[in-house]
Amino acid sequence: MSSDVSPSPLSSAPRSTAGAVPSHGSIHTPSAWSLGVRALWRDWRAGELTVLMLAIVLAVAALAAVAFFADRLQAGLQRDARQLLGADVVLRSDHPLPPEYAQQARALGLAVVHHVTFPTMARADDADGGEVRLVSLKAVSAGYPLRGELRTSGDVADRVGQLGAGQPAPGQVWADAALLEALNLQLGQRLWLGERAFELTRVITLEPDRGAGFLTFAPRVLMALDDLPATGLVQPASRIQYRLAVAGDDAAVRRFETWAQARLQATAERGTHIESVESGRPELQQTLQRAEQFLRLVALLTALLAAVAVAVAARQYALRHLDGCALLRVLGLSQGRMAGAYVVSFGLAGVVAALVGVALGFAVHFVFVWWLADLLQASLPAAGWAPVALGLGVGLTLMAAFGLPPVLQLAQTPPLRVIRRDVGGVRAASALVWLGGAGGFVALLVAASRDLTLGGIAVGGFGAAVAVFAAVTWLALRLLRALVAESSAPRWLVLATRQLTARPGYAVVQVCSLAVGLLALLLLVLLRTDLIDSWRRATPPDAPNRFVINIQPDQASSFQAFLAEHGVQRFDWYPMVRGRLVALNGRPVRPEQFAGERAQRLVEREFNLSYSAELPAHNPVVAGRWQSGEAEAVSIEQGLAQTLGLRVGDTLTFDIAGVLHTARITSLRKVDWASMRVNFFALYPVARLADDVPYTHIAAFRAPAQAGFDRALLRRFPNVTNVDTSAALAQVQRVLEQVIRAVEFLFAFSVAAGVVVLLATVSATRTQREREYAVLRALGASAALLRRMQRAELAGVGALAGLLAAAAAAAVGWALARRVFEFDWQVSPWVPLAGAVAGALLALLAGWWSLRGVLRAPVVQTLRHAAE
Repeated sequence: MSSDVSPSPLSSAPRSTAGAVPSHGSIHTPSAWSLGVRALWRDWRAGELTVLMLAIVLAVAALAAVAFFADRLQAGLQRDARQLLGADVVLRSDHPLPPEYAQQARALGLAVVHHVTFPTMARADDADGGEVRLVSLKAVSAGYPLRGELRTSGDVADRVGQLGAGQPAPGQVWADAALLEALNLQLGQRLWLGERAFELTRVITLEPDRGAGFLTFAPRVLMALDDLPATGLVQPASRIQYRLAVAGDDAAVRRFETWAQARLQATAERGTHIESVESGRPELQQTLQRAEQFLRLVALLTALLAAVAVAVAARQYALRHLDGCALLRVLGLSQGRMAGAYVVSFGLAGVVAALVGVALGFAVHFVFVWWLADLLQASLPAAGWAPVALGLGVGLTLMAAFGLPPVLQLAQTPPLRVIRRDVGGVRAASALVWLGGAGGFVALLVAASRDLTLGGIAVGGFGAAVAVFAAVTWLALRLLRALVAESSAPRWLVLATRQLTARPGYAVVQVCSLAVGLLALLLLVLLRTDLIDSWRRATPPDAPNRFVINIQPDQASSFQAFLAEHGVQRFDWYPMVRGRLVALNGRPVRPEQFAGERAQRLVEREFNLSYSAELPAHNPVVAGRWQSGEAEAVSIEQGLAQTLGLRVGDTLTFDIAGVLHTARITSLRKVDWASMRVNFFALYPVARLADDVPYTHIAAFRAPAQAGFDRALLRRFPNVTNVDTSAALAQVQRVLEQVIRAVEFLFAFSVAAGVVVLLATVSATRTQREREYAVLRALGASAALLRRMQRAELAGVGALAGLLAAAAAAAVGWALARRVFEFDWQVSPWVPLAGAVAGALLALLAGWWSLRGVLRAPVVQTLRHAAE
């Protein structure tokens, strides 16, 4: 038997004497289980299942790592839900809540706490340096918090703190240690908030309702609610969140929640809703959501690559064992016993590989937890068993759907193959078998993605790509055969063309396998690059780094004069109005009228509106017409129009401080929210909206490089909020770097799976190439000619696969970018060329590694083995 044909791992089965029929009970026939275990051990020692099991390990490890991490995150949120609220139920509103809510809660025997939260500027006393910082001010009533633990300390160095400190006394505030460090203050010194100075008495070490999983960038300052009016910070159009927290008996809490929901619906009260878990910063929440989606995409593509590698490796395994199985059939081993043995062998191999993958994934998920530790405020609970079940399911499904179909055909090998090598080859599995196995695998992947859109685009895109790859490759082979003239073309090109066109079916399989591997790698590289660029998109060099809000109308002239005094010549300056959308085309607007969650949130909240006679230069009009000074007209941001289904010509009615203002949409503007410029959803093209509209001003500018500028600004205008975006962006960047490291770490799994696919695909042709090259060498072909032929064939297959993969990556990437990750997708025209070059180089490299000994094998030995 030839060296490329392995003796069957089932060859330890008993043999009967040739020509004799054994009587029942005269020979002990091993069970399928015994034969399968022996086969697995022999194949493992011989390295027969290395590629197949490695592919399963990589796929399971990638999926399990993401599943473990997501499972622990979800369990942590569920565990800490009430602590994160600081209560059992919280009513949040952008305006003071009617007293009926608190009265009803007390009537039901529930504890009630009021607190008010908003961003503002805090300033050290002039004698202590006068430094200023943006803070998140929270004013609370007695009894806070109702749930969870508020820990404070009288020592700045104490990071644990003590319980039971109550709340700040009148005239006192508590603050995060980060604020004291930033302002160079000590406990006992004064902190200015608006028009009032307070004594810093304690450091906050743990606040239960700070957020659901992300660090808030602005340090917290906690004060008594009764002290808030003295600060003078609450002004018309101020962005303040009012909360009513209740806690008590579960039945009473449910009754209060039901009553509150009914009242909100009956009164059609806008801007108020019942909270379950307080969300963290939206920009970071979106970042982590995108990161988790990308991690899941990497895991999905790794699994898809593994499926290709398993299918190729299993088919090659079957081809190597055909002759050995034919001999076992001659010696009396039944089809059923042989099939059962292979089911046991490959089933056990799948279980072992899946368990190794789960263990590897469990270890890898700790890397995610470690790298993303700064995003999480509390320790995560232990992982559940669901990721283990997912890993085992993926491993066994991979083996059953793609590994077993070609191997089970070995049981059908006819005994006649012992003397006739042309019968009993491995055939393509039936459509029903492939559909059943692939369908189960696809369903499992879509479930693992936890996102129907993500799973559908990734899996569906790959399925459609394979069909296109096969059709284009078939046409390319026919075109190649027609274009290469054997009489005039170089001999190496003629031989390479014959190699490809002689077995078009196998060439199609080879190109499709390589193209799928390259598609996954190219897709991840392109998406990763654009996604990370969208995360890391920095502000322009001259972009504003200060945003000042709550500038009162009577401060406008003096504020602009202050900027001029300090050399600030360029700045954005807009009036800002708070308004709520209450009607669309004359019909009242309710959140339940919109299907999307984002649309419902938008119509529930108050908008920042503005007006300007001149169109902002960074807001190009994409639909309609901007007419300066046009009355009863409004320009809408393009994204808002798409979300709410608005069109040019629709009429919008906003409730602005109790006064209804109706305007017709005359234009749509494109707004780049990453530009760090002042932007608005709705902009009226007039110099003045109305005399009865309360408004404040917002200014955006690049602060001068002058020591004490922020301090002087806050001393002059103590009521404004000065947002230093340079510090916030630096913190965001550090968080994004942690997320990016986690994404890139998992990306290595897909690269490894892609390499396995390349090696498996090229190695699958080694046996056939040995025979064909031996025949050509025996007929006089030189080694140099055969090397050129081999390189031409591999380069052609790789280039075609890379070109197809690049085109498919552009299409699938566009769908994922627009539908899942929500960023603009622009593919460079050089991507197809780069894909073709990369494919050719990778195919040549994999071919050199897998086929490096083919041309060095002695001709006589190769021909003798082929004839055996």
